[in-house]
Amino acid sequence: MKGLKDKVVIVTGGAGGIGSATCRRLAEEGAKVAIFDMNIVAAEQLAQDINQQNGQALAVRCDITDRNVVEQAVQQVEAELGPIDGLVNNAGWDIFKPFVKTNPQEWDKLIQINLVGMLNMHFAVLKGMVERNSGSIVNIASDAARVGSSGEAVYAACKGGLLSFSKTLAREHSRHNIKINVICPGPTDTALLAGVTEGASNPEKLREAFTRAIPLGRLGQPEDLASSIAFFLSEDASFITGQVLSVSGGLTMSG
Repeated sequence: MKGLKDKVVIVTGGAGGIGSATCRRLAEEGAKVAIFDMNIVAAEQLAQDINQQNGQALAVRCDITDRNVVEQAVQQVEAELGPIDGLVNNAGWDIFKPFVKTNPQEWDKLIQINLVGMLNMHFAVLKGMVERNSGSIVNIASDAARVGSSGEAVYAACKGGLLSFSKTLAREHSRHNIKINVICPGPTDTALLAGVTEGASNPEKLREAFTRAIPLGRLGQPEDLASSIAFFLSEDASFITGQVLSVSGGLTMSG
């Protein structure tokens, strides 16, 4: 893909399933990758693997729900890798429960990680992008935000907010040559999906139901998302902003 070589890109939740696949793909394209994750051991191992394969990666422990920590982490990346060209807001958390069986503590955690965290990341990164009149942001939402998903009410609400927020910022910052797009994964074979299904009465039956519902006949793989993310960050997508793309094997066909 065009224009990713030597670009500095932050990936939140970078040591997880979709995050790690994205970091590896971006590194293969020549980008300098900053791996933001609470699991610093996994982030450092991933960075080591990428660096050993002639890529360039930096592991940073970052709690995206803490604005001061986010600001410091972004400053570290700029000091060690350079000005930030791209941001992938991938970190997320979910539980699988009917809304009436959830509690305010769970709501708070869902909102902090899935909504407040990405607000913190945008606020820390956008200022520099505006000054440089350049940048690209890819936000990872969910098809739950587009069509709803039983058992994920608060999660879907957060991701729905992310869609509206992304479109609004895409309008505000188009004059700064900053592109902001959204990817909505369908059911993807990651630890997050495993955690969701574990909350069900019959996890294997739920997993099978997810698979049967997908027209292409399989769960998504992290690499399926990584290629779309890399495209939106690249110059191949230089005339695309404010868009929402479902990567779901056809599960969601939304205009």
